[in-house]
Formats: sequence, C-alpha cells, structure tokens
Amino acid sequence: MIPFLVLLLVCLAVAIFLTQSKETSGNWIQFFAKGKEAGFSIKDLEQIRKLVATCNIKDPVGIFKSQKQFETIIRSMVNTVRMSGERNDPSIQIFLSKLFDYFKKIEMEVAESKSRISNSRQISEGQVLRVLVAGTGVYKSEVVKNFGNYVTISRPVGTKNAASMQWNGLKISVYFWREDDAGYVFDSEVIDEVFSKGISSLKIEHTDALFRTQKRKSLRVKFKKPVFVYLVNDNDNPHRLEKSAGLRGILDDISDTGCSFKVNGQATVGLRLKVQFSLDRVPVCMPATVRSVEYNQETNTSLVRMEADPLPIGTRNHILCEVFDLLPEEDEDELPFRVLEDEADAATSGMPMQGEGAKSD
Repeated sequence: MIPFLVLLLVCLAVAIFLTQSKETSGNWIQFFAKGKEAGFSIKDLEQIRKLVATCNIKDPVGIFKSQKQFETIIRSMVNTVRMSGERNDPSIQIFLSKLFDYFKKIEMEVAESKSRISNSRQISEGQVLRVLVAGTGVYKSEVVKNFGNYVTISRPVGTKNAASMQWNGLKISVYFWREDDAGYVFDSEVIDEVFSKGISSLKIEHTDALFRTQKRKSLRVKFKKPVFVYLVNDNDNPHRLEKSAGLRGILDDISDTGCSFKVNGQATVGLRLKVQFSLDRVPVCMPATVRSVEYNQETNTSLVRMEADPLPIGTRNHILCEVFDLLPEEDEDELPFRVLEDEADAATSGMPMQGEGAKSD
C-alpha cells in the first residue's frame, strides 16, 4: 500500500511540474509573438526577456499593455546604463530608444483616452480660442463662462475692424488647443452680444460636433530650470555645445520633440534657436525652430514654443528619462557651460540621430 502511495505522489508531482513548465513555455511563446506584433526584433525581445526575468515580472506577456510593468523594465535598463557608465554606447542607446518609443505609445494612448472631449460643453473656462470669420479674418478670444444652453466667450480682438464689428448672427469657426490633448475645431453661430463678468462678450451656440485635429506628437512635462539661449548657425553643427553663456531664460516645459521657455524681450516665429541646460549633471543642447510666441508687453517677456530638430538618440533618451521621471533629483540646479572640448565632442560624436539605426528586424 505504501509503495503505491509513494508512486501516486511522484506521478502527481511530475504532472504538476509538466503543467507548470508548459504554462511557462506557453507564456514565453506568447511573449515573443506579442513582442513581434509590437514591432520588436527577436534580438530586442531577448534583451527584454532578460529584463523581465531580472525584474521578476510574473506575466511577461502583460508588459506590452501595462504601463507599470513596462516602466519597471525601462527603469531597470536606465539604472543599469547609469551604473555601468556605458551611456555613450550607440547599441545600448538604440535599444533604449526602442523601449522609449513603445512606452511613449502606451502612455499617449492612455492619456488620450482620458483627456479628449466630445462636445463644446466640456470646454474649460479660460480656454484660449481662435475665432475665424469667413472673408474677414481670425480673432483671439477666450471662454468666459460655459454652462446652460450656450458658451460665453470674450469679444474677439484682432487687427481687422474687431471693435466695430457687429457679431450678432454671424457664423463663426472656432479653433482651440487643449494642453496635453489636441487641437479642436467647431462651427457655431453668435446668439447675442452681452456683458459677462464685466467683460464685453458673445454668446455662441453649443455643438456636439467637435473635430479633433493636430494630435500631439509627444508627452510634455512642466520643467522649471535655468537655460541659455543661442542663435543657431546652420553652417556649423547646431548640436555643438556652446562654451560661453548665452541669453538667460527659464524652461517652462520639455519633451523629446521640443520645449518652451520664458525669456526677456520678443522672439519671432520661424527663428532658429537652440537652448542649452543641464539634466542630471549632463549638458543638453536642443536646436529648434520657434513655432509660436506669447508676448507680454507689460513685462516685456515672451513664452517661446519651439519644435526641436531630430536629436542625437542619446540626447533624446536622456530627455525622455526626465519626461518619464526616471532620473534622480539633482543637487545642483545648473551645470557650468564652459565645458572642455572633449566633453562637447563626446556628447554628440558617434551617436546616431533620432530615427537612424533603430529599425526592427
């Protein structure tokens, strides 16, 4: 009887082992299948598999849809690179760039589903608007109140007869950009000209037909840090680190595709500038083109928004570390910009630009 019970227990143990092995094997097969669907090469997936094992993630397949799990493996990779001192290794930076691209895709899909709006009743008070009157011009306005059967907006201002225009009954098109979301356009009609909150205003009709356009290409984060601003010399390497101080400003936000900063004076749309600052004690240079300027005449300051040139992959990855809060807090707020020649060269030489060498097999 006893030998029979021992044999039965052994058979049960083997059966459990085989079942668990099959499940584990099946998980990894699904992992590689899902990874290929996500655009990773077999070589990349083998590296990701090692990160999954290092981080003790129980469900490897789940990382391709989980923000938290994918952040865990990226954080592990970033910490490994920081500790190894291999920040300038092109192959490591290309792999890290692929991880960031996928993580950014997950983050933006989640953020987009949470932030998008579907009708004019959801527009926030204070939202800046652009009002188009066909055949007349484009005017600036903002939402004063938004409840009930209409939206109340400030009387539009512009360069073309705005003060003398009769708005009542006009058909208008309204455009606005929601921060951390996208641009929206809708058509409406002016119901009445009124005073609201002591401001000359217009009542305009609500609509359930918002057209969403110009979706953001990247995630931006608020980022307050001293910055030096320089004119770009396109005959020279625009990514070259400057060794002397430029015009001082303060960064307002940052992403891997651009930034905004506040500076004294008035900038011009289309101007080629570059900003230079420190990030985790590493000098960063971002050449870019000015896309919009908000000038405050009272303070003689401008909020300048720039679209960055394609960045070296190492620089882009370093910025994305900040965007996704993967860097430690800095003890110093600013790094001296009079860097040595070899430090300036090392920051850009041998590192592919964004989009180069990052294709999957």
